[in-house]
Amino acid sequence: MNPENVLIVGSGAREDAVSWKINQSLSKPRLFFTPGNAGTSQIGRNLDIDPTDVSRIISAAKERNAFIFVGPEAALEKGIVNAAKEEGLMIFGPTQEAALLETKKSRAINFMQRHNIPHPESVVIADLGVAVHFFDEDVWNDVVIKADGLAAGKGVFLPNSKEEAINAVERIMVKKEFDDGSKIIIQERLKGKEMSLIVFTDGRNIVPLLPAQDYKRVGDNNKGPNTGGMGAFAPAPMSKALYEKLYNAILKPTVDGMREEGNIFQGGLYFGLMLTDEGPKVIEYNARLGDPETQPLMMLLKSDLLPALKNTAEGKLKKSDLIFNKGAAVCVVLAAEGYPSNPKKGDTIYGLDKVTNPDVQVFHAGTGRENENFVTKGGRVLGVSASGKNILDARNKIYSLIGENGIHFRGMHYRKDIGA
Repeated sequence: MNPENVLIVGSGAREDAVSWKINQSLSKPRLFFTPGNAGTSQIGRNLDIDPTDVSRIISAAKERNAFIFVGPEAALEKGIVNAAKEEGLMIFGPTQEAALLETKKSRAINFMQRHNIPHPESVVIADLGVAVHFFDEDVWNDVVIKADGLAAGKGVFLPNSKEEAINAVERIMVKKEFDDGSKIIIQERLKGKEMSLIVFTDGRNIVPLLPAQDYKRVGDNNKGPNTGGMGAFAPAPMSKALYEKLYNAILKPTVDGMREEGNIFQGGLYFGLMLTDEGPKVIEYNARLGDPETQPLMMLLKSDLLPALKNTAEGKLKKSDLIFNKGAAVCVVLAAEGYPSNPKKGDTIYGLDKVTNPDVQVFHAGTGRENENFVTKGGRVLGVSASGKNILDARNKIYSLIGENGIHFRGMHYRKDIGA
């Protein structure tokens, strides 16, 4: 295994942030991306391979003796980790079976029930008529409605009326906007404070990253539809007592339960949590690093990321692999006009040359190149991220750079309340 080649699967700001950190590694790795974006092309080589084209990615990695980092969930669902291991390649990420914690919410609910992991009361419904009649009673205001499969953060609904609830059911089960529509999840709507906690685990050892908080709704004050995430900050407040409670009630039972069931989980495991009056509960699992939480976490990570990724993949993870700097970091997502439903593409991005502060990094997501210009190519375009002595310091560095005198593009929208 040549440690100098790393192949990063994905094209988002999470992958750009991970590559930015790996690029600082003492081993001076060469970076390749499948497919990457206009930002990743500045520090490595983009390969025109779809992130779900498993056989071509494995061929590209074999050809280069590359260590593989998997960013997006769709590649995990396709079994990229299984295929890499069959070829003797080292890869960061869980197997297709272990990734079912994220790729099928109904499986995750059954798993949590089996292992007594605290989660919202949930029902899984496979019949359209039953799902519609569920709302004959006035329960719409007390529930969350979810698609069962992968939905890029968009298949979650918090209805405010019976009509909105029925509309969500129809979008999931009739129009099949998010997956095959065969099942719908209806969960109790929890009250409390949300927290994202990502851990690295090699199947036994668990090493947490800093707790973070992300912002899923498109508009300020949590208004509008759910998105893939409009920003995040780290660290979110977490006492030692809360971490111990999380570790004993949620983190350890999850990792141990997966191993006991024969689906050892190795990689980044994301816990979407609600801190309720009854204690912390799992809203969702992700079988990979969160986006946009990864961006502020990489800004604060002090240790070399590459050895931590490799030790996780090899079952040798230790606490000292992940050390963080003091202070705080924030990420604000700049989104294209029409996001999340129908983002416009092809607009020129201005002002990237205004970023000269080393505490600020602009991580690319939906970007491309046309001639000498960066242009918009997706819904979430850029993740402007900064570190500072505290959250206020970090967010001031970001917001002072966004707008007509700084980074901007036609139709750009973003939240003004990240970290407020």
